[in-house]
Amino acid sequence: MRYQQISCILLLILLGVRLSSAQSNRRIYPIAFYNLENLYDTVKDSTINDDEFTPTGANAWTETKYQQKIKNMARAIRAIGSPASNLGPIALGVAEIENRRVLEDLTKDPQLRDLGLKIVHHDSPDRRGVDVGFLYNPAFFTPFRDTVYPFYLPENPGFKTRDQLLVSGTIAGDTIHIIVNHWPSRYGNKSSELREFAAGITKGICDSLYRENPEAKIIVMGDLNDDPNNKSVKEVLQAKKNPQDVPAQGLYNTMWKFYDQGIGSLGYQGQWNLFDQIIISKPLLENKNNGLRFAKAEIFNRDFLVQQEGRRGKNKGYPHRTFSGGVFINGYSDHFPTLIYLVKQ
Repeated sequence: MRYQQISCILLLILLGVRLSSAQSNRRIYPIAFYNLENLYDTVKDSTINDDEFTPTGANAWTETKYQQKIKNMARAIRAIGSPASNLGPIALGVAEIENRRVLEDLTKDPQLRDLGLKIVHHDSPDRRGVDVGFLYNPAFFTPFRDTVYPFYLPENPGFKTRDQLLVSGTIAGDTIHIIVNHWPSRYGNKSSELREFAAGITKGICDSLYRENPEAKIIVMGDLNDDPNNKSVKEVLQAKKNPQDVPAQGLYNTMWKFYDQGIGSLGYQGQWNLFDQIIISKPLLENKNNGLRFAKAEIFNRDFLVQQEGRRGKNKGYPHRTFSGGVFINGYSDHFPTLIYLVKQ
C-alpha cells in the first residue's frame, strides 16, 4: 500500500472514522489558506506604495532576500497537509502578494515545480498593492469560474482595500466554491466597521451561491483580521461554533474550537489571535450521495515554521517571520497556514 493511502487511513482513524474495506479507499483533499507576509518582488511599482520592498527601501529588499523568501514559502506550501498527503494542498488561497509575478516565481520553485500549480489572480486597488490569489493543482481541481468582488463603502468611497476572490471548480466530480479574503486591517477606532462591511460582502456571496443551489458546497477562507468570536464573523457572517447549530444554508467555522483552546495562527505581545480562518457551508458537513465532506481542520504550525529563539511571549513560539525588529531573519511568514481536509469515497 502506498504511503499516501496509509496516511489517509491513519488520518481517518484519528478522526474516529470506522474503516471498512470500502472506506480504506477514501481519498483526502487538503485545502488551505496562507498569508505569505509581504511577498513583494524587488521592482518599484509607481502605482502602489511598495518603496520599503525595494533594494533602496527600508527593508533593503534585494534579489537575494526575495529569492530566499520564495524558497522558504515554497518549502512551507509543499509541506502543508503532510503526513496525510505529500502533494501539498490541492487548492490554496493566499494573501499579501504583490502581483502575479511573485506567484509565478513561487510555482516555478523546484520544490513546487513538479506539481504544475496554476494561478488565479486579479490586481486589487489596495494602497500597499497587496492582493489575494489562488493556486491549484490541476490534477485534482478544475476551475470553471472566477469572480472578484470589490470593497466599496458608499460613505467612505476613498477607502481602498483587497477585493474578495471567488473561484468555482470541481474536485472529484463535486462542485466547490472557494472565497478568498483579506479583510481590512486593525487600525483606527472604526476599523471593526470596515471588517463588518467586508463580512457582509462575503455573506452576500454565500447567499447568492445558496440561491443558485441550496446544497452549494462553499469554503470561505482568509485572513479576516478578526477572531471567530468577533462581530464580523460571529454575527454578520453568522459562522457557527458547533456543527449541530448550523441551520440550513448556514456556515460552520472550522477554526473556532482552536481559538477556544488558546491556539492561534499569529501572535502579538503575548497573545494569540486566530485571524486565518476556514469556514464551510452546511452541505460539507453532510455525507450525501458519497460526495465530498469535511473531515478535519488544522492549524499547520510545524516546528520549522515556529520561531525557536528569543523571549517567550515576545517572539519565541510565534510564527517565524521574515523580519524581526527591521532585521531580515530569513523566516517564512508571521502567520501559520490553516487547512481543512475533505474526504470522498
